Amino acid sequence: MEQRIDHMKYLPDMEQIDPQIRQKVVAAYNSYQEDAYSAADVAEALRAERLTPEQFAALLSPAALPFLEEMAQRAREKRRQYFGNNVYMFTPIYISNYCENYCIYCGFNCHNKIRRAKLDEAAIEKEMQAIAETGLEEILILTGESRHMSNVEYIGQACRIAKKYFKMIGIEVYPMNSDEYAYLHECGADYVTVFQETYHADKYETLHLSGHKRIFPYRIEAQERALMGGMRGVAFAALLGLDDFRKDAFATGMHAYYLQKKYPHAEISLSCPRLRPIINNDKINPKDVHERQLLQIICAYRLFLPFANITISTREREGFRNHIIDIAATKISAGVSTGIGGHTEEAEQGDDQFEIADTRSVDEVLNAIREQGLQPVMNDYVYV
Repeated sequence: MEQRIDHMKYLPDMEQIDPQIRQKVVAAYNSYQEDAYSAADVAEALRAERLTPEQFAALLSPAALPFLEEMAQRAREKRRQYFGNNVYMFTPIYISNYCENYCIYCGFNCHNKIRRAKLDEAAIEKEMQAIAETGLEEILILTGESRHMSNVEYIGQACRIAKKYFKMIGIEVYPMNSDEYAYLHECGADYVTVFQETYHADKYETLHLSGHKRIFPYRIEAQERALMGGMRGVAFAALLGLDDFRKDAFATGMHAYYLQKKYPHAEISLSCPRLRPIINNDKINPKDVHERQLLQIICAYRLFLPFANITISTREREGFRNHIIDIAATKISAGVSTGIGGHTEEAEQGDDQFEIADTRSVDEVLNAIREQGLQPVMNDYVYV
């Protein structure tokens, strides 16, 4: 059997920072008990103007499901209070799908026999030109997690190219040290997204068998290192269904909550991806998350963190995405391709990470937003 490295020990090239937030978040995950809350606890939380962590926990519990309509109404009120009728639009661009991690649930994992590809600078520019022509002004740059094939300088050059076409640039790549995040910020990156996948350390160990991603504490601390490196915003997510989704949702919200308290200037975002069906489904033992439960989680996030952007993934069907942006979500992707080189007329050079459920173009999503009386927003940030 392959000798695996200790998933709780940092590797020599990994920056170690103050562990207090990580320890608090893990403690929150471990302490959450879904059966500890009653209907009275849920009703009290729905009367509160600002939720405490304990009230947030109550809204994530099974006891809150009969209150889902009331939760949705309250979430909609908070959404209008903090964001009006605005819906922010963006698209991801995958520039490489090479990966050095063995994550048994991911289409990019290093043992999967897929078409690997990496865009050169000319191809990146061509893709970004095509995206910019749709009217979008925000882009999210993604790579597989391979420092060898997608080093920091390569990602930085992609950010420099993106600056020519977009006003907001996010990155969703492998976790880095704070000085590397500072470099990417200088290259033009505004915010960093990191999916923790699951906050359950033991389950995390069974899902991430090799590679840098196996190191659990280093991944949890990525958002804080990004803020230390000068990034304006950070985004959080658990891949709902990998483990107990209620505990993971609670830990995700508390992670954002603790970071916001320590870095009050930071812009906070949350994503709510559900695990898509995969080849190794029987090895993962997924915990199914249905649409009602996903709606519950998103409404709980909105009520607990009313100022945070909430992104709804193209993993979800068109009808659900249309519905949730009117209730609680504030950010939606459009014209999405999860393959390498999928935004130009040429065939994709590399395989997709996962299948999407909503394949609408930018114009189709934009029109759907307007039909609901909402306002599509390409960018709300002005550099001076």
